[in-house]
Amino acid sequence: RVRPAGAAMGSLGRCLARSLPRGQPGLSPPGPRCYGSAPAALQEKTLLVAKPDAVQRRLLGDIIQRFERRGFKLVAMKLLQADRRLVEQHYEQLRLKPFYPALVAYMTSGPVVAMVRGQPGGPGGRGGAGDSAVPVPQVWEGYDVVRCTRAMVGDSSAVGTIRGDLSVHITRNVVHASDSVETAQREIGFWFQRDELVAWDSRDRDNIYGP
Repeated sequence: RVRPAGAAMGSLGRCLARSLPRGQPGLSPPGPRCYGSAPAALQEKTLLVAKPDAVQRRLLGDIIQRFERRGFKLVAMKLLQADRRLVEQHYEQLRLKPFYPALVAYMTSGPVVAMVRGQPGGPGGRGGAGDSAVPVPQVWEGYDVVRCTRAMVGDSSAVGTIRGDLSVHITRNVVHASDSVETAQREIGFWFQRDELVAWDSRDRDNIYGP
């Protein structure tokens, strides 16, 4: 049974879905962004992995663009051929599931692009062409990078999300996103060394408007 996008994503997802155009895959217009100014050590980070089907179908630019337009900070990114050990470590909690062997085979079938996304920049930034510093709804305030990212990824039945717009089958769902802060911390450690994470300050306003 196909679920409506709102039911699939919950209240946070509905907030996001209202800012996305229905029936226009690949577009992510200006909308609420997860602003925050917590110290770098306290800011949430989350792992995103563009899966082999995303790379093979050349969807990486679309996926990255959606997060760029929302203002999410890129902390790390690399293209790699994931080996079996890494994939088994990443999906260890699913090892007793009947689909586990097929999942491991799929994730090792071609290159993937792993990314770490962090806290967006301050209100001086712009999320896309024609955007402005609009007030941020309460549901988007704070440091909920993981929740915001999961809402954007969605599932294959949620129109306006990455999976809803781009995936062709539940077993080829384009992208992985960590499902909790604790999981994100663990998964980032699987895919990246500490010195591969780049700490930098967002200077959107300076770059746009000058000194």
